[in-house]
Amino acid sequence: MKILKMGTRGSQLALAQARMVARELEALHPGLTVEEHIIRTTGDKNQGQPLPEIGGKGVFTLEIEDALLNGQIDFAVHSLKDLPPEMPEGLCLAAVPARENPSDALILHEFNIPSVETGDLALKILPLGAVIGTSSLRRSAMLRHLRPDLEVRDVRGNIDTRLRKLHEEGFHAIVLARAGLNRAAIEPANSVNLPESHFIPAPGQGALAIQSRTADLDSRQVLMALEDAPTRAAVEAERALVAVLEAGCSTPLGALARAYGDSISMHAAVLSPDGKERIAVSVQGSGAPELIGERAARSLLEKGARELLG
Repeated sequence: MKILKMGTRGSQLALAQARMVARELEALHPGLTVEEHIIRTTGDKNQGQPLPEIGGKGVFTLEIEDALLNGQIDFAVHSLKDLPPEMPEGLCLAAVPARENPSDALILHEFNIPSVETGDLALKILPLGAVIGTSSLRRSAMLRHLRPDLEVRDVRGNIDTRLRKLHEEGFHAIVLARAGLNRAAIEPANSVNLPESHFIPAPGQGALAIQSRTADLDSRQVLMALEDAPTRAAVEAERALVAVLEAGCSTPLGALARAYGDSISMHAAVLSPDGKERIAVSVQGSGAPELIGERAARSLLEKGARELLG
């Protein structure tokens, strides 16, 4: 019997994702046992602080990568959007499974806001000065771009914690990733997906990253069974854009690529933190995904995105 040690954060969503990966690996490889190892990261230890104040890249990944490098675990499961494009020497992206729905979801306080069918309509019917909860600077800027009157407040914690805060702390609505809700098998009442035309997801949103040691060829061979080529191509384009822009968690940046055969299309936008300024580009082409991402990044920079990036 082969045993692989899997590293993951201990949050509600992280465990749901990691256990899904473990089940799939064990189903694909009879005789394999995946052991779960929970690792607390800097981001987990500082729940009371807004993410930009914690600072630096990899606040949800560094401790897990250290455990991987020193041999405590054999592979790690990350939300790909949390994984910086610059990977430590000795580690690699062993597999990228098929992507979940990358959209942002607006969950409305059902007692204050009537049920609606589209995100566009939901944003329109929110009352003047409505209070919206999100821990993401990107979502905050995009909300303010469309509705400058909105009051955006930080809200962190597990999905259940954020949903509880929606009802107990005076929010009219909160914004969460639809992928996280789906993977955690949570279907909140009165929720709608926000339109991707305005709410371009974070780079990598909805995708998982299966990380391993580059030299551990045996583990990589096992993990490769989870690979989804179109998702890999899309996220490689998105990560290339992030690398060129040198963007971090304090950057209001959205980027979403989709692969269709040999062709990749990408939409990306950079905003000022207050949402007053927005620079957006769309590119499409064939060839290496990284080149598409780099082209989109250059287009943003040519339009003046560097001033918004700080």
